[in-house]
Amino acid sequence: MANIKKEQEREELHKTIWSIADDLRGSVDGWDFKQYILGIMFYRYISENLTQYLNEGEWEAGDTDFDYAKLSDEEAESARDDMVRTKGFFILPSELFCNVIENAKNDENLNMTLERIFNHIEASALGTPSEDDFKGLFDDIDVNSNKLGSTVPKRNEKLVKLLDGISSMKLGDYRDNTIDAFGDAYEFLMGMYASNAGKSGGEYFTPQEVSELLTRIAVAGKTEVNKVYDPACGSGSLLLKAAKILGKDNIRNGFYGQEINLTTYNLCRINMFLHDIGFEKFSIAHEDTLIEPQHWDDEPFEVIVSNPPYSIKWAGSDNPLLINDPRFSPAGVLAPKSKADMAFIMHSLSWLATNGTAAIVCFPGIMYRGGAEQKIRQYLIDNNYIDCIIQLPSNLFYGTSIATCIMVLKKAKNDNKILFIDASKECIKVTNNNKLTEENISKIVGEFSSREEVRYFAHLADHSEVVENDYNLSVSTYVEQEDTREVIDIVKLNAEIREIVAREQVLRDEIDKIIEEIEG
Repeated sequence: MANIKKEQEREELHKTIWSIADDLRGSVDGWDFKQYILGIMFYRYISENLTQYLNEGEWEAGDTDFDYAKLSDEEAESARDDMVRTKGFFILPSELFCNVIENAKNDENLNMTLERIFNHIEASALGTPSEDDFKGLFDDIDVNSNKLGSTVPKRNEKLVKLLDGISSMKLGDYRDNTIDAFGDAYEFLMGMYASNAGKSGGEYFTPQEVSELLTRIAVAGKTEVNKVYDPACGSGSLLLKAAKILGKDNIRNGFYGQEINLTTYNLCRINMFLHDIGFEKFSIAHEDTLIEPQHWDDEPFEVIVSNPPYSIKWAGSDNPLLINDPRFSPAGVLAPKSKADMAFIMHSLSWLATNGTAAIVCFPGIMYRGGAEQKIRQYLIDNNYIDCIIQLPSNLFYGTSIATCIMVLKKAKNDNKILFIDASKECIKVTNNNKLTEENISKIVGEFSSREEVRYFAHLADHSEVVENDYNLSVSTYVEQEDTREVIDIVKLNAEIREIVAREQVLRDEIDKIIEEIEG
């Protein structure tokens, strides 16, 4: 019953998002439009979250008629300091989502009203521990953009539609919903636009099923961990998947991530709040992880999950400091300047806790290419850091058909072997993409945990076997492919051919007789 309710709630939410998209179609490019929807959703969420928190406090104290949204701004000011300490931000009653929407249609300066409110929310955190989590959060919601309309009235007309649409989303009491409504809307939007964004969607969004697989591998055998980290966190879906699988309270010291793209970095912080992760429980930074890592004081991490960008350029040997960087120096060589993949792997290994697991989605080329990448593979293999390599199906990600792999790193293994899993057929086809099902994911995770030999699926290779193969880590080198071609019995086939030839001769003789009779 709960499942039916869950699907109904989800379907209703998705319909509402589509109708907002229809209303605004043509005026704002899909990718930009997503930011407007998420920004206003976030504004609604923190308005309701704050109001509910204050109301419940007063109701419990006996004032059951109390409603924060109906207070004057002057009366509300007394709650500011406490709210900034507790929630990390403060919103005046007149600037709450519910009060702004009441006057939106008649507000000729709606764009300026919203801009002022967003500035006030950010400013409320200035000089406090939550400052970094709120600074610039609304930067991508440009209420004065020509993309919304060429004139102020046209822009405001679009903003009213946007506010109305978000107001009509049945989000209810987010704690009572059977779905994580805000989070689900976020994920639906990301999926909706990643598939047809003019950018590489995979760069912004790891499909839910891949996130599930990656995270379940990284937390296998654990019920709680100290910290979760993603060095290329995008919109934060992998970090939040860990919260979903383990329960956010079982990640004791919180969520850490770094993202180079400013817009995606803002989306990641918004996503944390939308999933009810308090400001004190996450630290998302905006810089180039390889050159300017921001979490030196927070490592090591017990769980690292990541889908870094594939084969991007980086400074490499052009930067003389990098070869002495403690993250990269152990291998004695840097990843090639044209392919940073191995730099992300070395970075993750360096920051991995002794009892931790790192699961990283990788471009397949790094498993077999020569040169510096082979030397780094040799370092990883000879030091027994590689636990498992999983070959994934092709066409799992938006914007690329490449069949990627997962590399699993551990610093304290029980053996000196590497498990190779060929999961290239573990999927179903949905339209043009492949998708991992719950059965596929469970089968892969089960094999990862058991480390058993399974013909055509998994092989546990000794260190010596990998060395004999020149430190090649391609799964196809170790797991035999099943020959699914039909086996043909040659003897039987020859007998059938002889029979056909004999029958053919009988027919020819009969035809000859008939022709003789006709001619005679």
